[in-house]
Amino acid sequence: MIPTKTDLFPKIKETIEIARVQGIGEERKMILEPLIDFIQNKVNQNQAIRINFICTHNSRRSHISQVWAQTLAYYFNIKTVFCYSGGTEATALFPMVAETLGNQGFAIQKLSETNNPVYAIKFAENEHPIIGFSKKMDHEFNPKSEFAAIMTCDSANEACPYVPGAEQRVPITFEDPKAFDNTPQQAQKYLERSIQIATELYYVFSQIESKE
Repeated sequence: MIPTKTDLFPKIKETIEIARVQGIGEERKMILEPLIDFIQNKVNQNQAIRINFICTHNSRRSHISQVWAQTLAYYFNIKTVFCYSGGTEATALFPMVAETLGNQGFAIQKLSETNNPVYAIKFAENEHPIIGFSKKMDHEFNPKSEFAAIMTCDSANEACPYVPGAEQRVPITFEDPKAFDNTPQQAQKYLERSIQIATELYYVFSQIESKE
């Protein structure tokens, strides 16, 4: 097994420990298998691993997935992993997503005060921040080819049977915490979704074997 990194912010490591001990059903493991295979094949060929997480509005699940995937790739010391997110349309990163990730230990800085703010999201003191903002999946910020397109919501999965430039298209959908916006359960449901995504992506990256 590849040695894990130890310099993540402490609260992030707490969530990773939760992810480590939580179980995943066999049905979900089968859904995750194509992403595992994509990453492993890239590792075997010493190629860059580009993953674009796609949801309709690029406001919630796709951002959470991008952040946890980049963090867990680092944690498992899997190099040349570059994670992105996009939507079928651009809106804004929903503030509760930033709040949830902040509560889980990420250092988050809002870099712009616009209708579509740009966020810098750090998981360790000396590592480059993840840049988070809402964008269409084919935005110039995102890769144009040689990437896996991960469809994180049913509507984007149905609306985009073909993702231009994607080397592989993998549906890994999650329930939308938006259903609980402006309710007493909002914070808890966003946290639950973030932990679920972290748990499943922990499983994905824990399955990767070093070529060495």
